Amino acid sequence: MIHKIRTFNQIAVKGLERFPRDRFEVSSDSADPHAILLRSYKLAADDLNPGLRAVARAGAGVNNVPVEACTERGIVVFNTPGANANSVKELVLAALLLASRDVVGGMGYVRSLAGIADEAELNRLVEAEKKRFKGRELKGKLLGVVGLGAIGSMVARAALDLGMEVLGFDPAISVDAAWRLPAEVQRMENLPSLFARADYVTLHVPLLAETEGMINEESLRVFRPGSVLLNFARQPIVDASALRAALDDGRVARYIADFPVSSLLDHPSVLLTPHLGASTDEAEENCAVMAAEQLMEFLTTGNVRNSVNFPSVSLEPAGGFRLAVTNRNVPGMLNKVTSVLADRQINVVDMINKSRAEVAYNLIDVMEELDQATIDEICGIDSVLNVREFLMA
Repeated sequence: MIHKIRTFNQIAVKGLERFPRDRFEVSSDSADPHAILLRSYKLAADDLNPGLRAVARAGAGVNNVPVEACTERGIVVFNTPGANANSVKELVLAALLLASRDVVGGMGYVRSLAGIADEAELNRLVEAEKKRFKGRELKGKLLGVVGLGAIGSMVARAALDLGMEVLGFDPAISVDAAWRLPAEVQRMENLPSLFARADYVTLHVPLLAETEGMINEESLRVFRPGSVLLNFARQPIVDASALRAALDDGRVARYIADFPVSSLLDHPSVLLTPHLGASTDEAEENCAVMAAEQLMEFLTTGNVRNSVNFPSVSLEPAGGFRLAVTNRNVPGMLNKVTSVLADRQINVVDMINKSRAEVAYNLIDVMEELDQATIDEICGIDSVLNVREFLMA
């Protein structure tokens, strides 16, 4: 079987080269793809064709993917957590330095002297005015890291290497993330305590209902006066109007973010970059490769890694054939599926069943190929969303 992949945006060639051409057809204009691979394209529910099985976002955020609509149709949505983490980390480090030393202002001043030909006069002016751009060192300062996942933990480690003290907060930290976190990071029990102590606060949480507007008038009131806020997570996490008021009264001395908003463009204490966090050759390649490999594994084996709406499922092939069944997460579904197989004397060699929120996903290995009538009967079970069969031999 040839699996058809439709691409949106420019996907790094290194990722596209992962697809073997004898089994995968990769195109930007496929009319009925089995999978979609994209970066920032705003995917609509209307883009979800009936034969679509998966959407892979070459990046961490999936705000441009209609995840709920995909889930309703049994479509797996993948992302690539950690693939661009180093790229974002390096930009955060640049922001820390720019927030501490007025490099941008100093460079602008020097550029304004372009018409001066006399070297002695140029040097006199530079020496006389450089005090306007004096900053402070990062060493010994306190950095508060909100969100200790792939990016946050890397930022924490780099800040420690710079001689900073690091405070961390993440109520939902995973076991893997906890292992990555340096022991020197001081775990904070709540955000107000972190905000009150930190000289710098950097945000690395996903945009969820509970994180939208996390930085608001109430939370900004407990910020340490003169502190610096960095946002390289998502723009809506910060309430722009509340932040502007905090900048005006000096509660926050500087704001640097990767998400321009019109209400902050003219503020002298704000530096905004045009969403450059993952804009490196290496990050784009890493994300494309990771997304491609996850799609290939899913389309050829049914295994699921790094999905935002399906459970992680991996089953070593036992040979023969594999059945992948997606259903709504309601009681008794697995028994109904296996009963259909039992009625046809089809022996189950191995299987795995996992659920996530409203979705359950099953991989069932059998030794004989199922006929279409059997597959149709399973598809006809109430609450089954889709059924696929794989040749695993």
